[in-house]
This record gives sequence, C-alpha cells and structure tokens, in this order.
Amino acid sequence: MKPLSFALAAALLAAAPVASHAQETPGVKDVARVAAGTYKVDPNHTQVIWSVDHMGFSTLYGAFGQPSGSLTLDPKAPGDAKLSIEFPISGLTVTSEKFAAHLKTAELLDAAKFPKATFVSTKVEASGDTAKITGDLTLHGVTKPVTLDATFHGAGANPMSKAETVGFSATARLKRSDFGLGAFVPVVSDDVDLKLTAAFEK
Repeated sequence: MKPLSFALAAALLAAAPVASHAQETPGVKDVARVAAGTYKVDPNHTQVIWSVDHMGFSTLYGAFGQPSGSLTLDPKAPGDAKLSIEFPISGLTVTSEKFAAHLKTAELLDAAKFPKATFVSTKVEASGDTAKITGDLTLHGVTKPVTLDATFHGAGANPMSKAETVGFSATARLKRSDFGLGAFVPVVSDDVDLKLTAAFEK
C-alpha cells in the first residue's frame, strides 16, 4: 500500500464508530429504586473482612461468609430499618489452613463452643445514602454494642435470580479483648478493623 493510501485508511478507521458492548449494571446507586419490605441476606455475596496488625510486621486479613438473616426497610422511613444477621464461625476463611485451624481453637474463637456470631440492630441514624447502624454484636459468648458506618451501594433487579436486591457496605472497629479474645495482645493488635459488604434479596 502506498504511504498516502495507508494514511487515508488509518484516518477512516479512526473515524469509524466503534460498536459498544458495555452494559449497564443491574444495581444502581439510586435510593428511589429501593422497594420497601423485608429482604433476606444473600449468603453468597455477603461477607465480613477483618484485619489485625501482626507483630508490627504485617497486616493479617480474614473473612467470614455464608451468613443468614434479614433486613427490613422503607426508603421513606430509613431510621426504622431493622437488621439481623448471623455468621457461622465455620465460615471463617484465611489463606493458611494451619492459621484457620488455630483461630478456631479454644485459645481464640473456640468455634466448637461458640459456633456463630450475630448482629442485631438497635438504632439506625440515616442521612442521605449513609447511615450509622448501632446494634448488639454477640461474639465468643459476649454481647457488646457496635456501630457500623454504612453506605448504600445500589439497588435493582438481579438478572440471575430476578429478585429485587439492595446492597450496602460498612466499616467498624472493635477490640478483641472486649469479647474475651485478647490472646497475644499486644503482639497481635487488640483493634480489629471490619469491612462489610452485604446484599439482600426481596
């Protein structure tokens, strides 16, 4: 191809419209899309990620999954929302099998004696697409108040299940020692940072 012809072909290709294969996500961050009612937690897309400082050398991460529970809400009265969720300790996941086994022993979580953790909301203070959700967290046989800083993520119909779905994210910090889990403090930090991602289906 002559240089001029090559340049013309390149210009035509650059100017040609490109077919778009992008699709809109089913969930949209629009509170108007939230339908009032009671939702069940989606256990396959809800998890709690936790992290602790390990000896000042690194940050260790783990997760709890496969929860059950419900969320009742009305977008016209967000302060009246009710959340109840339960995580099985058996759903604990970390990258090391040996570490996971140690975490479940009586020295730490004692999964045999305390097989689940629960959170039940007692107060919701909503503002726009954020909320402070205060509730009772029961972990390792101890119940303490914990506040979640939550953010609305999106709502819409799940194309797979056809169910109306809402999603949220949240963060919180708690002390292990408050729940009788203070082993190895301060070598392993007493503070535990939590990050939650949750989906609920109607």
